[in-house]
Amino acid sequence: MLLVSILVIPLATGLIALVVPWRPLVGWMAAVSDAIVLALGIGLAIRTTSRGPMNALHGTLRADALSAFMVLVIGTVALAAALQSVRYLRVEIARGACTPKRATLYIVLVQAFVTCMLGAVLAANLGVLWVAVEATTIATTFLVGHRGTSKALEASWKYVVLCSVGIALAFLGTVLVYFAAIHPGGGPVVAHGVNTLDWTSLMSVAHRLNPDVLRLAMALIVLGYGTKVGLAPMHSWLPDAHSQAPAPVSALMSGVLLSVAFYALLRFKAIADAALGPAFPRTLLVVVGITSLVVAASLLLGQRDYKRLLAYSSIEHMGLLALGAAAGSALAIAAVLLHVLGHGITKAVLFLASGELHQSEGTSEIAKVPALLSRRPALGAIMAVGLVALVGFPPFVLFASEFSMFRAEVDVGMGWVVAVTFICLVVIFAAIASQGRRLLLGEPAVDAVQETTPRSVTVPLVIALAVCGLLGVIAWPLQSLLHAAAHVVAR
Repeated sequence: MLLVSILVIPLATGLIALVVPWRPLVGWMAAVSDAIVLALGIGLAIRTTSRGPMNALHGTLRADALSAFMVLVIGTVALAAALQSVRYLRVEIARGACTPKRATLYIVLVQAFVTCMLGAVLAANLGVLWVAVEATTIATTFLVGHRGTSKALEASWKYVVLCSVGIALAFLGTVLVYFAAIHPGGGPVVAHGVNTLDWTSLMSVAHRLNPDVLRLAMALIVLGYGTKVGLAPMHSWLPDAHSQAPAPVSALMSGVLLSVAFYALLRFKAIADAALGPAFPRTLLVVVGITSLVVAASLLLGQRDYKRLLAYSSIEHMGLLALGAAAGSALAIAAVLLHVLGHGITKAVLFLASGELHQSEGTSEIAKVPALLSRRPALGAIMAVGLVALVGFPPFVLFASEFSMFRAEVDVGMGWVVAVTFICLVVIFAAIASQGRRLLLGEPAVDAVQETTPRSVTVPLVIALAVCGLLGVIAWPLQSLLHAAAHVVAR
């Protein structure tokens, strides 16, 4: 009942929004729905940590500690995005940039998006997981083009084309995993009495999977799901989509959609590690991880748009996750998951703050919105602290997760990877610091007037940043969950 409720609540909210004309109450209803999902996610985390995995709908849904952790991440970021969506839509309607009908469509699509992500992490079957991830592409394509401008429509087309190619490759990889299961190397057919796409079944027979087929499958899966993650070389959709989507949608896409796709990679990596050993999956993840860091570092240097700056930063952090997963130890996976949560919250704060800035200034060019700390002190302070958290400064959680990932990588003999990573991070820090200084500091125009940011915007964002700082110092509320989730993948 718990697993079904987690899926039904946001879906039901979307259906209600579909038949009820737009009003702010509908937006607040969506926020309440996401808050309930977060509360249920906390209950699920406690349940799976203390009593182990649980199933529902005759095994169609399954949750272990890893699934429960991802539900927590989705619920947290979805709640933050929903709280800001009400103001976003109200301002857009007042400006004539959005109609009530399009506002209704926005709420419906966002709730469908959240439902699909929850379905992906609660699916017991890897084929169902693929369907759920593909469904997120459909929902987010319309959300990226929500504003209806030529740039937004171009970004939505680029997004759907590239992600469809990626998800097709992931489908081929999933089919090959099925083939490897029913035609194992040198053994009887596995399919008798076994659901060959069920996560637990595949793990139980992983040692019998056809290794040659599984190597090809894993390469396709890393490339396919890596496209949704935003890993190079299939990353080019990400800056356009994130910069053109409404700010709450950008927060959801960067904060959790990329991580849900990475969750799929972790599931397949566990199978490949059991079947092939860690060397082959590690090589694939190291290649895409380092490539992503190099691409992010080079492209961040020339950015002059604060939304695209945040988007390219997502490529960097996904590269860090790939390298942490490549290490594969329990410490590494726990650090990866902590980084997923920290990146999700931090990036949500920054995208939501940038959305408020874009609505008030009408531009996302850094040169046209200088001296933010002088002109909009509260919003500028949130952006400043968010950028400090994003580059991994203590005491914020991304510092703790990155340090733990580096330590785990050194422990498994990936010291050279840490050295390359550190060089890229220095370049990225310099790029973000330089552009952040232009955005936050400087002299305001002579006729500039100091503006006040509503508390409905600042209070949730300040709370989220405080959580990031607290988790960087005291991670004990999540320790048992992280430990249990890490051992689902690191065996």
